[in-house]
Amino acid sequence: MRFLFALLAMPLFFGCNSSKKETLETPSFTNDLIHESSPYLLQHAHNPVNWKPYGEAALQQAQKEKKLMVISIGYAACHWCHVMEHESFEDSTVAAVMNKNFISVKVDREERPDVDQTYINAVQLMTGSAGWPLNVVTLPDGRPVWGGTYFRKNDWINALEQIQEAYTKEPEKLIAYANRLEQGIKSMDLVHLNTADIDFTKYPTSEIVKNLSQNFDTKNGGFKGAPKFMMPNNLEFLLRHAVEKNDTELLNFVTLTLDKMAYGGLYDQIGGGFARYSTDEKWHVPHFEKMLYDNAQLISLYSNTYLVTKKPFYKEVVEETLDFIAREMTNEEGGFYSSLDADSKDENGKLEEGAYYVYTSEELRQLLKDDFEIFKEYYNVNNYGKWESNHYVLIRKKTDAEIEKEFGLSSETFQQKKESWKNTLLTYRNKRPKPRLDDKTLTSWNAMMLKGYVDAYKAFGKKQYLDAALKNAAFISEKQLQKNGALYHNYKNGKSSINGFLEDYAFTIEAFVDLYQVTLNQQWLNLSKKMADYAKVNFFDDEKHMFYFTSKEDAAIVTRNFEYRDNVIPASNSVMAKNLFVLSKYFGETGFDEISHQMLKNVSVEIEQYPSGFSNWLDLLSNFQNDFYEVVIVGNDVSEKITEFNKHYLPNIIIAGSKGESNGPLFENRFVPDETLIYVCVNNACKLPVEDTKIAIESLNK
Repeated sequence: MRFLFALLAMPLFFGCNSSKKETLETPSFTNDLIHESSPYLLQHAHNPVNWKPYGEAALQQAQKEKKLMVISIGYAACHWCHVMEHESFEDSTVAAVMNKNFISVKVDREERPDVDQTYINAVQLMTGSAGWPLNVVTLPDGRPVWGGTYFRKNDWINALEQIQEAYTKEPEKLIAYANRLEQGIKSMDLVHLNTADIDFTKYPTSEIVKNLSQNFDTKNGGFKGAPKFMMPNNLEFLLRHAVEKNDTELLNFVTLTLDKMAYGGLYDQIGGGFARYSTDEKWHVPHFEKMLYDNAQLISLYSNTYLVTKKPFYKEVVEETLDFIAREMTNEEGGFYSSLDADSKDENGKLEEGAYYVYTSEELRQLLKDDFEIFKEYYNVNNYGKWESNHYVLIRKKTDAEIEKEFGLSSETFQQKKESWKNTLLTYRNKRPKPRLDDKTLTSWNAMMLKGYVDAYKAFGKKQYLDAALKNAAFISEKQLQKNGALYHNYKNGKSSINGFLEDYAFTIEAFVDLYQVTLNQQWLNLSKKMADYAKVNFFDDEKHMFYFTSKEDAAIVTRNFEYRDNVIPASNSVMAKNLFVLSKYFGETGFDEISHQMLKNVSVEIEQYPSGFSNWLDLLSNFQNDFYEVVIVGNDVSEKITEFNKHYLPNIIIAGSKGESNGPLFENRFVPDETLIYVCVNNACKLPVEDTKIAIESLNK
């Protein structure tokens, strides 16, 4: 198999982080992707490559014709995916090679995270790293034999020709390699049932955080190195740990990170919202694509940190980001779109990364006139903010107060100027060609944004945030949720075609529980329970006490796997474990608490080894280490009292409430006519009820 190792040694390019310019032309070809709804697949529908969507039809054709498959995976906002498309997949020479010998399949990784994860694992085993575009050659049955990420045109042709030659002359060697690789894939993401007795109250969480802190970038925030991802789930746990342990130094690190991220070019200073990551360690130069899931989690994070610090800047960031979501990422049904591309056309009609977001000094001077000197200092239109080709990324270094003092401006005057600048520049850049929008709707990502709206509503009390949350919840429950508790994963133009994955159930349950806690509408809690019951039947492994990523109703791709390591998005198993812990408080004897506890035990050893990949599990661990309260409020003034609770950062509680008598284990014998009483309980054992919200909150913090 020397040829395989030689091929795998080809240079690979991870991710999508170049500013290379490309043009997009639409050849007069069509292929089977023309019938798909995914914007990413439709981008390839006019390639001369005979692309097919992933599915049983493509697999059956490959097996019938005994052809190898090319499985090429990407997503609409991926810059290097566009580059490889233009260089290779739009090229007739490349297409001729692919069409002659291969069944070629295009996959939107966001629509099919199950397919993506299988082949990501394969390429990681083969090369040690992976990214997008992800290009894999498989046997006719879908088992991989070779793969990588971005390839130049000639390298791609040479690789395909060599693999086809090997398949023709020595197919048994490819099959043997596929067998070994299959076993390797099956060994990844394995979870073993941990039967040991573990006392989580003695788990060394503080020591883990101390070890984790060795990787903190204490100058720029976040973790050391570049490229730099925001990792909001890590920061959520660190915020909670800092508050619970009264660790001022750790809290300062969290706020430093949030400040630096929102000061950097990573944050859209004009239109709000965050790019996916920074290409440098200072958060200066973003990879300009904007993803729904990043912004959803960051809205929650900034809202929660505002509750701790009451820092007005965090409110500003949340407001501007939600303005961006409402303006550019929301459809008429209340659903949220998936992403905005990093690339857009420049003044010459060429696709360039970041073209929509950057400015020349001359442009800014003409637009802002007398205010340019203040703007220049505030947003660093200088060597600090210079990007390339005389363009500038807007970056902050100084606080508003420092700028006001420097230029002798009142706070009111400066805030007016800021608002004027942003309106002027937003109007100006909206005349530019906009980044391409991926307008499909994904249930899991929508649920994250729903939760973001709820968290923002709790922190800031704005009715429009709750209205947006309710509209999205109605969209999910009416369009994506079936009567038996099953979810769909995708939605576009009135059509849902892909069964839900564990992430869809996990994030939707979490969001609906949060929505219940601000509305007290039992519907959202009941739907959460219904989805959890469905997931238990269709995703749960009774032997290992973890949830598979795919339902038993769907065919396995090489193997079914468990997603349990937290990444830029929390793992579906960690979210599900937290959900079961919470639902057990609301519904009593469901067995959910035992499952949650066992799931945590299963990953407990790995947490100590790699804590940054288990931050959401560490958050669950905090529930077991410390008192976790059920706050039950019963009486006519329940809504007002819940609003008071929401003004505080209280990660160790659930809220249940009712104006009158109610069913359920939390409400039994707790209604007293003409009074609104607050019960603070642990495992349904309650302190004496009080009427004063302040007294109840103080009892939580003791």
